[in-house]
Amino acid sequence: MSNQKTFTVSELTKRIKGVLETSFTNVSVEGEISNFKRHSSGHLYFTLKDEGAQISAVMWRGRATNLFFTPQDGMKVIAGGKISLYEPQGKYQIDVFQLQPRGVGELQIAFERLKQKLAGEGLFESDHKKPLPEYPERIGIITSPTGAALQDMLNILNRRFPSLDVILNPVKVQGEGASSEIALAIKEFNKFGNIDVLIIGRGGGSLEDLWAFNEEIVARAIYHSKIPIISAVGHEIDFTIADFVADLRAPTPSAAAELVVKDKLDIFENIRNFCYTMEQDLGNTIQSRKEKIASLIASYSFNRPKDLIQQNAQRIDELDRHLDQVINYKINILHERSNSLGKRLESLNPESVLERGYSIIYRSQDIISRANKLKSGDDIRIRFHDGEKTAAVS
Repeated sequence: MSNQKTFTVSELTKRIKGVLETSFTNVSVEGEISNFKRHSSGHLYFTLKDEGAQISAVMWRGRATNLFFTPQDGMKVIAGGKISLYEPQGKYQIDVFQLQPRGVGELQIAFERLKQKLAGEGLFESDHKKPLPEYPERIGIITSPTGAALQDMLNILNRRFPSLDVILNPVKVQGEGASSEIALAIKEFNKFGNIDVLIIGRGGGSLEDLWAFNEEIVARAIYHSKIPIISAVGHEIDFTIADFVADLRAPTPSAAAELVVKDKLDIFENIRNFCYTMEQDLGNTIQSRKEKIASLIASYSFNRPKDLIQQNAQRIDELDRHLDQVINYKINILHERSNSLGKRLESLNPESVLERGYSIIYRSQDIISRANKLKSGDDIRIRFHDGEKTAAVS
């Protein structure tokens, strides 16, 4: 050993690192993920294992953001990358460039696991689902700007209700970073706020194509949205996690456009029907009220007050005539009595007595009614009905 070169740990590690990293620059490894961790930095750390061995793996943030799915413990994957050695620990690992599920079965398993997890948290509960507005004025769409799904929705919305405002937030709907873009678009629409309902969707495709809508980040963005959301992903037979969380699931984007807004022709027809029904109801009500009023007018109960008024009016006339008769009778009696008294007064009037041949004798201003009240020499004045004479008592 005295003739052998002695290495420091660092020197030996560097030589091993050089051998490994130059010998395994492009490898593809199949294994099952375990101990998966997403660091706050965005880097992914996990272990790939099979029945006989295991190897550490790392995927740096710049590549991890391009994944179309979220790795999970127990998922079988194929990792492509290179072998590197982490010198501080003298541990070799695979530096992952690409990561794909090993076939559709693994994605389906991941789908079911996430579905069970979110269901357990209550994200699918109907109590949380918001009702869609009956007559929305502004609709937000989250989809690819180049996909056929967008044109289908725009054509249907324009045909059914042309005056709608439609706002597109364009996103990738599959592949690297699609789920992040969709989740961000939902948050942006909620921040904007002036939207009545959202449609997120795309046309059909394979499970891998639709996987962005099976990501937890999208599910939670839908759940926390204050705006009602319609999920319209794929064809009728396709279901995604987004479908379960959304307030309404449409089998296709075209169906979503038909569900979100009523056809203006149907609305006009309903208005016409309402107007016709209201007119008929109002006419029937008026006619019914007329008949009821006519019946009341013709009824004895209605006419009894009128009859009483007429009878009382007649009774008043009778009392008025009787009062006139009584008053006239009293006036006549009083008139006759007045005439009789007048005649009596007239008969007692001294002037009337004088006309019958009598006279009145005055001494000074006193009337002499007895002869013994005069004595000889008294000057007297004698009044006749046609004048007066003076005399002296002898």
